[in-house]
Amino acid sequence: MIEGLLRLPLRRFEDERGWFSELARSSALPKPIAQTNLAWSRAGVVRGLHYHERGQDDLFVCLQGMVRVVVLERGSGETFSEDIGDENPVAIYVPGINAHGYEALTDALFCYHVTREYDPSDPDEHGICWNDPRVRHLWSTRTPLLSPRDAAACAG
Repeated sequence: MIEGLLRLPLRRFEDERGWFSELARSSALPKPIAQTNLAWSRAGVVRGLHYHERGQDDLFVCLQGMVRVVVLERGSGETFSEDIGDENPVAIYVPGINAHGYEALTDALFCYHVTREYDPSDPDEHGICWNDPRVRHLWSTRTPLLSPRDAAACAG
């Protein structure tokens, strides 16, 4: 397993009204959460691979649908992937120095808590192409929908 990566099963408490689940508990994480972000993605979207040099870590939770989380330890080339969401309620804590991203396997509502606030005047966002030879076999798609920034990571 990649050093510092945590797989946190989420417990669901169900009754006739629906269910309840705790998404994050700061005492269970190596660093406290500083910001929470929400993204909705269509099936076939790949977001990433991104990494951070200054210590931002991410806690990934799929709130609805299914996503495939992919992590690349940039130095050793070690990889991790897991499908999380409706059918596998798990949170994945990723030390941000590792390249990380996800693929929406279905339309998906995705939450990621981060340990540093985003500063648009000095962003700590770096990219690696989604189809880097170390991870290309981990995705289910060969023709993802990408943001312009993620596509640019593949251009050169």
